[in-house]
Amino acid sequence: MDRFQAMKVYMAVVDARSFSRAADNLALPRATVTTTIQSLENLLQVRLLNRTTRSVSLTPDGAAYYERCARLLGELEEIEASFRDVAQRPQGRLRIDVPTVIGRLILIPKLYEFRQLYPDVELVIGMSDRPVDLVQEAVDCVIRGGELLDSSLVARRIGSISFVTCGAPAYLQAYGTPAHIEDLQQHQAVHYFAARTGRIVDWDFVVDGQVRQIKVPGSIAVNDSDAYMDLALQGFGLVQAARFMALPYLERGALVEVLPQWRPETLPVSVLYPQNRHLSPKVRAFSDWAAQLFAQCPLLSGRDETYMPGDTGCTLPRPEGDALSVRALIEQCNRAEQV
Repeated sequence: MDRFQAMKVYMAVVDARSFSRAADNLALPRATVTTTIQSLENLLQVRLLNRTTRSVSLTPDGAAYYERCARLLGELEEIEASFRDVAQRPQGRLRIDVPTVIGRLILIPKLYEFRQLYPDVELVIGMSDRPVDLVQEAVDCVIRGGELLDSSLVARRIGSISFVTCGAPAYLQAYGTPAHIEDLQQHQAVHYFAARTGRIVDWDFVVDGQVRQIKVPGSIAVNDSDAYMDLALQGFGLVQAARFMALPYLERGALVEVLPQWRPETLPVSVLYPQNRHLSPKVRAFSDWAAQLFAQCPLLSGRDETYMPGDTGCTLPRPEGDALSVRALIEQCNRAEQV
């Protein structure tokens, strides 16, 4: 018995809820469909279907077997499709998930370019700051920051985000400008915490090549991007924000960088996907496009040290009301997802 063919016949019977309709859909004799299901039940030694003169229904074992068949045959078809024509145009439904700020400020402004390149791909984009189970939620790939901890996933590095410590002029006038990391103990921070765990993310600095974590005092913590930056601009305290997010405010003087000689650790950014998706043309197309998007801008590729305001090599939008400690957001999303 061809087991894969038997699985297809079984799924056709379940979907049609009829042996006769399944036989018609498959262009097979009804007797062949009936014999195939009986042979499959004998092989598995379980009853898969309840049969009456008018209907066919699943047994509990049959439901579990159907779910596994659907997953297995779906993966098999995707693998075969990727090899049939390597140059084929990516097509079909592609479900991705990205941190809110990455989606809103990096992907969405450039998404029309992706649509022009791959018009046959139907995009379903989740933009949330919660952990995502790729398998259970049928997500094809995600963009996340940090090192890969889940061995069941494949990570493709597409960029690197650097961060800046900064504060509003009003705050610095009231509290002074820190000259050394130790001075931060006399300052106030606007903290960012994860909604899922409630844990506040410590700040860090690279000192003599070593990453040093610092707990900065603070009397307010938020987990919303707009609130985080609004509080910084109002002078509630210092923040550590992604440089690409803080740059518009730094350029116009609404924020001022402090401790520039000690920068926070950079955060690698990767496209993550299940191992069975690495041959998918649509996932590969999105991964290539995202990597190119990050590489085009010094602020997203780890080359921001050479970036000067007005550099035409960076085409990121410069919003008037958006900034965020992206480091905290992405790192928490990544850590929570991979635990």
